[in-house]
Amino acid sequence: PPPLPPPSAMLTSRGPALCTALRRAAPGGLASFHSSARRCRAARVAVVLSGCGVYDGTEIHEASAVLVHLSRGGAEVHMYAPDVPQMHVIDHTKGQPAEAESRNVLVESARIARGKISSLAKLTTADHDAVIFPGGFGAAKNLSTFAVDGKDCKVNREVERVLKDFHKAGKPIGLCCISPVLAAKVLSGAEVTVGHEEEEGGKWPYAGTAGAIKELGAKHCVKEAASASAVFSLTPIYEAHVDTKNKVVTTPAFMCETALHHIFDGIGAMVKNVLKLTGK
Repeated sequence: PPPLPPPSAMLTSRGPALCTALRRAAPGGLASFHSSARRCRAARVAVVLSGCGVYDGTEIHEASAVLVHLSRGGAEVHMYAPDVPQMHVIDHTKGQPAEAESRNVLVESARIARGKISSLAKLTTADHDAVIFPGGFGAAKNLSTFAVDGKDCKVNREVERVLKDFHKAGKPIGLCCISPVLAAKVLSGAEVTVGHEEEEGGKWPYAGTAGAIKELGAKHCVKEAASASAVFSLTPIYEAHVDTKNKVVTTPAFMCETALHHIFDGIGAMVKNVLKLTGK
């Protein structure tokens, strides 16, 4: 067979045809390809932690689920936590406070973040497209005083600032498990879910939270950890509530006594809707 021409000759011979094809694909010219690439930038999502461990910090399974689903969604993630002392330290083998022990929320959260974490005071809307708060009692103890004061709780100053700033900027906010109480307290009239409003024989052990959310002036929307159709379907639909007006997305997670994979998939629904609302 005849020898192949050198690469330069091949490019030269195909140049006009290639340019014609590119012009047809992009009527705006080659510059449109570059602008399209800029528009496809990954969503930048801040994840706010509250310590490390379900009873006095962030629920670790929930944090991991959030991070896995954000990774799968192609998001660029940055983690934050307030640089404050924990309300107390719980011995997780006993479920009891560890006397004479104190820990810092930022330092403990760094365990989940593999050290890559910043003080919540540095979190700004200018650098992020969305923010997500995993659950765990830390949201009710360290990010707020809800665990002690219920509807009369106070929210950490930086947490309140972040919620208000993202809401004002029209950027989505995701919350799961107990953390929707933060939005209920700070964002007047927000719609959130923590699952069901009755304990139903222990399936929803924290159902009383729904009543407190209503007392805070928010609307509580009953949702499942997994929808009823999951019983009959090979492709279950896991539920998150989307408040389109306020761009607040919530899911019950461990507010329900259910299988871990239901928790994981419910958080996936929340993350998916948060990313969708970013428009990225």
